[in-house]
Amino acid sequence: MKKILVTTSSFDADGNPALQEMRSMGMEIVFNPFRRRLTEPEVGALLAEGDTVGMIAGVEPLTAAAMARAPSLRVISRCGIGLESVDLEAAKVRGISVFNTPQAPVDAVAELTLGLMLSLLRRVSQADRVIREGRWQQMMGTLLAFQTVGIVGFGRIGRRVAELVQAFGARVVANDLAAVPTTGNACLCSLEELLSRADIVTLHMPYSEASKHLIGEAQLAKMKRGALIVNTARGGLIDEVALESALANGHLAGAALDTFEIEPYKGPLIGRPEAILTAHMGSYAKESRIQMEREAAENALRGLVECGAVSH
Repeated sequence: MKKILVTTSSFDADGNPALQEMRSMGMEIVFNPFRRRLTEPEVGALLAEGDTVGMIAGVEPLTAAAMARAPSLRVISRCGIGLESVDLEAAKVRGISVFNTPQAPVDAVAELTLGLMLSLLRRVSQADRVIREGRWQQMMGTLLAFQTVGIVGFGRIGRRVAELVQAFGARVVANDLAAVPTTGNACLCSLEELLSRADIVTLHMPYSEASKHLIGEAQLAKMKRGALIVNTARGGLIDEVALESALANGHLAGAALDTFEIEPYKGPLIGRPEAILTAHMGSYAKESRIQMEREAAENALRGLVECGAVSH
């Protein structure tokens, strides 16, 4: 029996028409038994079980070695935007079609980014923690309208974040390796200039070996004293040890991270009251998740039909 492997940590199979159609065609649907991000050996082992022709992928590493364990694999459909976890060259060599869902997570990630910014500015998480510790303490915050927001990565999500913060009256500067046209009042500048100008730096770019620790000790030092940083993009873009140091010595006033180099995260930022930490939930808004999962399953079905792996 041909198999579809679904490796995202959660997936609503019952509410997914394309997945149900694949099941009605006699295909076996196998889900991630760990309900967390898979390691390379784990995804390889799951791919090797049975006649795997397609997969709906999360952010686990899909290397050449992992793909080689499923000789019948013809389609990888990412449930999300980024493709940096997929060895695209290896997929091309093996004749595997790769899809993603570029639009579905945009609003969810952008709105979480905005929420984290506002929480940092108004110190919401700290105020909540203080009350739970038995103290009544009003905390002075600042307004988004008076901030310059620096957006690193000006693709779909970066541009949506720009629209949201501009609605509050914030100024926007942006940096992107591609020649992306300016939008509204956002202007493109170098990363160095962005870091020196921004009151809030927010990251919205893919991860690669070239972008590892894009924001390290030197870059954090170039940021304004008292600035904030937000990462809802990919773990590894920020040197977390350097960030903890910048918070501890007071150079930065706060940070909010939704993604981490190693997940689940258990690092030193847990001890910093100025840091807001969330469990990689940028796309975990109900409406966005439904759209993303449906598009991923539709892409998988279409790809399998187009390559002749299944008959529609």
